[in-house]
Amino acid sequence: MLSIFLLIPLSLMLFVVAIWAIRYAVKSNQFDDLDNASQRIILDDRQERRQTIQAHKLDDNIPEANDTPSSDKTDD
Repeated sequence: MLSIFLLIPLSLMLFVVAIWAIRYAVKSNQFDDLDNASQRIILDDRQERRQTIQAHKLDDNIPEANDTPSSDKTDD
């Protein structure tokens, strides 16, 4: 009987703490986007890789000053 007097208030306190923890998690937006958070890292890597590939392609398409034929040279 003595253990019931100890266990009932202890279980009520744990219940209140659990309710507070769930309420805190909901208010701090912990449950907003559970599905896409793990995929965001992969998608960010893909987007960064695409940007670097596009930058390299643009650099390859731009002719440099040494590549253009100059009209200053005369063939004798």
